[in-house]
Amino acid sequence: MADWIYILNPRKDSLDGEPSDKETMRQVAEEEPELELWLSRRYRMQPGDRLWFFFAQPESAVAAVAEVDEEPRADDEDPDVPYLVAVTMITEATKALYREPVSREELGLGQVRSVQKVKPEALPVLLARAGL
Repeated sequence: MADWIYILNPRKDSLDGEPSDKETMRQVAEEEPELELWLSRRYRMQPGDRLWFFFAQPESAVAAVAEVDEEPRADDEDPDVPYLVAVTMITEATKALYREPVSREELGLGQVRSVQKVKPEALPVLLARAGL
């Protein structure tokens, strides 16, 4: 199992027209937890991997988590979206992270890319805050 950071910028990214802020993600986790997310390239994600959602604004922090359902696949229907990955939000863990997010400093993040692996030293903090 691998753990990934997935960066969301609520000012630029949206979920079906809704801002991708931590409030929206908490609501999605409770109401419609299955999502397909855009990837710029095919990462080596496997079913069972976790995707930790890092919100770039207003505070830089992880405040939601999902489990990868299947390997990323090419999106042949939309040339602007190279790859998609199906995930299911982990509702209770997302609610816990919503209440007490994990800050950028706690994650030890330097340069932030759209998707990156979680640093091993940050994983215990993420798991504890999420109650996993």
